[in-house]
Amino acid sequence: MTRPAPDLAAALRDAIGEGQLLFAAPDLAGYDQDGRGPGGAALLVARPRSADEVAAVLRIAHAHGVAVVPQGARSGLAGAGLADGSVVLSLERVAGPPRIDAENRTAEVDAGVPLSALNAAAAEHGLTFPIDLGADPTIGGMIAANTGGARFLRHGDVRRSLLALEVVLADGQGTQMRLGNPVWKDNSGLELKQLFASSAGALGVVTRATVALQPLPANSVCALVALAEPAEALALLLALERRAGTLLSAFEGISGTALDLALSHVPRLKPPFAGGSPPYCALVELSAGDAIPADLLMDILGEAITPMIEDGRATDAVIDEGRSLWAVRHAIPEGLRTAGAVIACDIAVRRGDLMRFREEAAAAVSARWPELVIADFGHCGDGGLHFNMVWPRALGPIPAGLAEEVRRLVFAMVVDGYHGSFSAEHGIGPRNIDHYVRFTPEPVRALAGRVQRLIAPAGIGRVDFGAGAEDGSPA
Repeated sequence: MTRPAPDLAAALRDAIGEGQLLFAAPDLAGYDQDGRGPGGAALLVARPRSADEVAAVLRIAHAHGVAVVPQGARSGLAGAGLADGSVVLSLERVAGPPRIDAENRTAEVDAGVPLSALNAAAAEHGLTFPIDLGADPTIGGMIAANTGGARFLRHGDVRRSLLALEVVLADGQGTQMRLGNPVWKDNSGLELKQLFASSAGALGVVTRATVALQPLPANSVCALVALAEPAEALALLLALERRAGTLLSAFEGISGTALDLALSHVPRLKPPFAGGSPPYCALVELSAGDAIPADLLMDILGEAITPMIEDGRATDAVIDEGRSLWAVRHAIPEGLRTAGAVIACDIAVRRGDLMRFREEAAAAVSARWPELVIADFGHCGDGGLHFNMVWPRALGPIPAGLAEEVRRLVFAMVVDGYHGSFSAEHGIGPRNIDHYVRFTPEPVRALAGRVQRLIAPAGIGRVDFGAGAEDGSPA
């Protein structure tokens, strides 16, 4: 392991305190992995407690010519929070109690606060930050990745709820800046704060944010609908939107294979359908305040689902007022990981194209790699899909290079064939920067690189948004 220069370590120790620098391999191990597993090689980990200390770390590292990578809860999937011979700047200690303004329906929250802690504080006021994720990321990481999640259909991503930011710029001076105001409407200038949403930590370090909250639903009902064919998912979605409007808070698609893997490898689950898993099913949720009781929500669900069952487009439905059906959905990633090596493709296309893409991509993958098990699922109500495949554990280690070869094929179909996105919500990081260069036009990369160089001339993070573009790469 490479040891940091003594003067760098001494300066950082003076700035943030004894015991807040980690050097030993056992201490670094946890900071060198994210939601995809190991992949980092940190020089050291700095754990500041405040925006002032974050600024000091950036100044000192720049003065010593050492790169810095901001890091949240290490739940990301693109590798943007993992260091490669540089300093990890962990925000885990920049985590004071969230400050809830119930009248304004907002929260002022430090970057290192986990989503669960924010929602626990908001729930005391009957409010929630409605980004529903399988992981428990920190707020700063959520902003850097612009997370979406299962309730994007109703509430959008983090960007939609972002009102104000406090950031430390990577300008070599550690300049601290506030962008935006804690108000819901503000059209007083360029929306500079939104540059930091989906920036992968490449423009600076978010230290605090003001986000909009939503009322906690008083009533909600879910249904898992077995569909005769995957294409019927769109018909069900449109029927629910016509009948339920904004009461529809989630619409998730689950392939029969993904459902089977979850049920087979997660013992706590019970099969939802007596007749076995259908080819495709949809998990739908309606939610509302206490003025709309649960039985009315069930009636609305029934009005959309019953005609499809009667004419054979759907074969069964299970309705639930609790969380048992969501437990099935959230167990799918675990089921896939247990079954073998997962090749994940986080894509998005137009909603009307999603099932056609799914069919064509499955045919193309199966023709070239028949050993792969296609087990897709995801947020098909907003056009998103986790088109995931599994190399079965029984076949041994996944062949070198196979995962990237598969992704290149799938992403080409998404972008070239459907004008979609190769990264619907996971963001840009080292694991997909080559695809960013491949599919992002050179003039766009050049412009992005100039913006990055202007805001963060000292360099920060793992992503170069000007990669491969003439006059676009950050200094």
